[in-house]
Amino acid sequence: MSTKTALYSLYILMWPALSLGVLLYILRSVVRDAREAKKQNKGIV
Repeated sequence: MSTKTALYSLYILMWPALSLGVLLYILRSVVRDAREAKKQNKGIV
């Protein structure tokens, strides 16, 4: 495999990993907010 092909493959595979990271960050924030709202007996919306 050439260096160019390897770098292009890593570039393509980087985006799903970054998207997963952002999704997990958002999910963690929503869960934290939901727990806080439940403690205060409020709705999350």
